Amino acid sequence: MTSTLVSPETVRPRMTNRQVAALVLLLTSQFLMAADFSLLNVALPSIGVELGFTQGGLQWIATAFALCAAGFTLVFGRVGDYAGRRRVFIGGMAVLAVASAAGGFAQSPTPLLVARALQGLATAAITPVSMALLTTTFTEPRLRARALGLNSVMMSSGFVFGSIFGGSLTDLLSWRWAFFINIPVAVAAICLIRFVVPESVSDERRSFDTPGAVLITAGMFGIIYGVTDAAAAGFTALNSASLLGGCVLIGVFWAVEKRTTDALVPVRVLRIPDVAIGNATALFIFGGETALIYFTGIYVQDVLHYSPLASGLVLLGIGVGQILAGSFGPRVIEAVSPRTLLGLAVAGQGAFMLPMVWATEDPGWLAWVIAAQFVNGAFSMLALISFMMIATSAVSVDLQGMATGVATQSQQVGQTIGIPLVSSVFVASAGAAAAGSGGQLHGIHVALLVDALTLVGVGALVFLVFRLRGRAAPATVEE
Repeated sequence: MTSTLVSPETVRPRMTNRQVAALVLLLTSQFLMAADFSLLNVALPSIGVELGFTQGGLQWIATAFALCAAGFTLVFGRVGDYAGRRRVFIGGMAVLAVASAAGGFAQSPTPLLVARALQGLATAAITPVSMALLTTTFTEPRLRARALGLNSVMMSSGFVFGSIFGGSLTDLLSWRWAFFINIPVAVAAICLIRFVVPESVSDERRSFDTPGAVLITAGMFGIIYGVTDAAAAGFTALNSASLLGGCVLIGVFWAVEKRTTDALVPVRVLRIPDVAIGNATALFIFGGETALIYFTGIYVQDVLHYSPLASGLVLLGIGVGQILAGSFGPRVIEAVSPRTLLGLAVAGQGAFMLPMVWATEDPGWLAWVIAAQFVNGAFSMLALISFMMIATSAVSVDLQGMATGVATQSQQVGQTIGIPLVSSVFVASAGAAAAGSGGQLHGIHVALLVDALTLVGVGALVFLVFRLRGRAAPATVEE
C-alpha cells in the first residue's frame, strides 16, 4: 500500500466556528450600512409631502447623509486603529440606533435631516472598522480573499436591495420603517460582537493627528457639497467657492501629512502604486454603478411608467449578478491575480451598461436591460473584490484601519458624486431634446453612454498600467 503526501499549500484553509460567526455579524453590518445609503431614495416624494420639504430641500435628505459618511470615514478608520476597532464599531451602532429612532419619529424637516446626518456619522464609523476587523480576523490570504469577496457582495447588494426595500416599505407600510428597521439589527450587533470578534487595536500608541483630521474632513465636505449642489442648481458663487476651497484644503492636508510624524494618512502609503491606483479606480467603479442604478430607476418609472417597487425588482438583475460573482470571485482572483483582473472587470462593467443606450419606450426592452445588468453586476463585483485586495494587501496590520478607511472613503465619495456628475450630462442632453419622456430617454442614453465609455476607458488604462509595471509583488508599507 502506498500513501500520498499532501502538501500544506494544496490544503484549502477552513474558517473556524468563531470566524464564521464574526463573518456573519460583520457582513450583516456592512449590508445595513450600504442599504442605509439608498433606502430612502425611492421614498423621497412621500417624505416631502408628509413633512413639508420643499422640492429643493429633498436632496438634503441624501446629501446630509453623504456629507457625514464620506467626510468622516477616514477619521474614524484611524480612530479605530488607536482606540480599538471593536469599540468604535459598538459606538457607531449605538449612534445608528438612536439616529434611526429619531428619524422614524421625526415630524418636521429639521429633525429628519439631523437624524440622517447622524446616520452618516454612524456609517463613517462602522464601515471602515468592520472592514478592518475582517482583514485582521482573516489573515490567511485565501480566507481573506473569501471574506473580502463576501464583504463586497454585501456592500454592493445592500445598496441595490436598499432601493428595493425602500420601495417595498413605502408601498406596504410607511417610509418611517426605513428608519425603524435599523434599530433591532444595531442592538443585536452591539450585544453579540463582544462574544465573536476580539478587540483589534494597533500595537503602537501615538498621538492623534488632529490637524490632518480637520483638514481632510473639511476638504471632503467642500468638494462633495460643491459637486452635488452644482449638479442640482448649476454653478453658483457658493458652490464654486466650496469646491475650490475643498480642493485647496486637500492640498494643504497632503502638505501637512508629509511633515507629520503620526500622520492620519502616511503619505508614503498613498504613494504605493497599488494603493493609489486601486483607490482611484474605486471612484469610477462605485460612481459609475451608482449612476446606472439611479438612471435605471428613472427609465422604469418615468419612461415606462412602472411603480417604485417594479423599479426595485428590475435592479435585482444587478444584485443577483453581484451575489453570484461574489461566490466565485476569490477563485477567479487565485487564477488571474487581482491586479490583472481589476482593469478587465471595470471595462466589462462599462461594456454591459451599453444596452441601456439603445433602450426604447417599449417594455419589451426590460428583458435585455435585466440580462445586461446581470452581467454588469458580476463584473462590478469582480472589480470590487480586486480593488479591496489591492488596496489592503500592501499595508501592514497596524495600518488596516487607515487602509480600509481610505478604501471606504473612495467608495462613498464615488457613490456620492457619481449621480450628480452623470446627472449633469443627463440634464444638459435631456434639455436639448424634446420635452416629456422622449427627452428623458434621450438624456438617459447620453448620460449612460458617457458613463459606460468612461468605465471602459478607465478599465483599459488600469489594465495597461499594471501590465507595464509587471507581475512583481506589490510594495508594502510597515508601521
